[in-house]
Amino acid sequence: MAAHLLAHEVADLCLGKPPLRSLSVSSTIGEALASLKSCEENCISVWDCDHFKNVDNCICVGKICMVDIICFLCRKENVNSPSLALKSPVTVLLPKDSVLVRHVQPSTSLLEAIDLILQGAQNLVVPIETRFSGSSRRKLLQKSSPTKSCTLHNGREFRWLTQEDVIRYFLSSIGFFSPLPTASIDALGIISTEFLSIGYHSSASSATEAIYRSLVDQTSVAIVDDDGVLIGEISPFTLSYCGETVAAAITTLTAGELLAYIDCGGPPEDIVRVVKERFKERNLEGTLEEFEIDPSDISSNSSLSDEEFPSPTSSRSSSGGRYSKSSSYSARMVRRAEAIVCYPGSSLVAVMVQAIAHRVNYVWVIEEDCSVVGIVTFANMLEVFRDQLESMMLGHFD
Repeated sequence: MAAHLLAHEVADLCLGKPPLRSLSVSSTIGEALASLKSCEENCISVWDCDHFKNVDNCICVGKICMVDIICFLCRKENVNSPSLALKSPVTVLLPKDSVLVRHVQPSTSLLEAIDLILQGAQNLVVPIETRFSGSSRRKLLQKSSPTKSCTLHNGREFRWLTQEDVIRYFLSSIGFFSPLPTASIDALGIISTEFLSIGYHSSASSATEAIYRSLVDQTSVAIVDDDGVLIGEISPFTLSYCGETVAAAITTLTAGELLAYIDCGGPPEDIVRVVKERFKERNLEGTLEEFEIDPSDISSNSSLSDEEFPSPTSSRSSSGGRYSKSSSYSARMVRRAEAIVCYPGSSLVAVMVQAIAHRVNYVWVIEEDCSVVGIVTFANMLEVFRDQLESMMLGHFD
């Protein structure tokens, strides 16, 4: 059984995925922002290559998403002049010596891919041969500028392979791992008690570093009350559907106010007024004009429709707005700042389904009193599956 699962190569898991939209390493942050707004993907790959002189030496050096730009604009020196900040080179958003993006061959084994992910890779770059001839390739490259999006490199197109892709593959073959899927996440020891959090009344700006850290870790920042109860979250997933103007909200609001700002598909007018008033108190009216804060900041066409996911169950009790017992499947699609939660006794397969259904890489773990005790991530799950595959392989050879 393990041999059957591991027979697949990374190229097999990329079937049907769109080619990478890419940006030149010489682009500005403003150009990256424009590219993100013009495509459906939540991130865009950054490449170091010269299509006109050396087409055989193209390397993906990283990726940029909306949250990278938002966190950059939240810096004190940038929030005062966002238009100037957007003229900065895109390279300032790329971490140095990062392993978040790794090139692999189409024949790379699934086990090798899992090892790279567990070593910190978020996205594996997989080359896919295209049908373009030499002349067609030259014509395509001639139409591309060094800063505009291109999908062709070294005569090939590329796809992302992510943690979610591997977890989806394991879920489709979950019967091979019986009885592992029915074991509780507590019994499997995959609940991480180290997680990012911020108090409900704390300033949202104090969470900027944590937000960026959660982007790198592919997790989220929990918002808790004084009793440690999980009230909501500030997640890169939610922020990726916000415009860059949410940076103004982060720098002026409390964590609780920010929840209201990013909730319900758009910021309430009263919260927008608070942001504007606090900017005026700092004599930053000019900055407000650059941000162009508006209640339609989170556009309706960016929000996820009810048709994409089944209707969630109610996740709030009648007292204090806290989570009720039924919140195992949260109302994220209705209240997008609410967190997806499970319990220590939840089964591995149930948590996998929750995360995949909501397109996130983690699920919060809470106790009966709704206090947060930890988080379960795709990386935690992959460690369990890798150990199981290794045991199955050893058993096969024995």
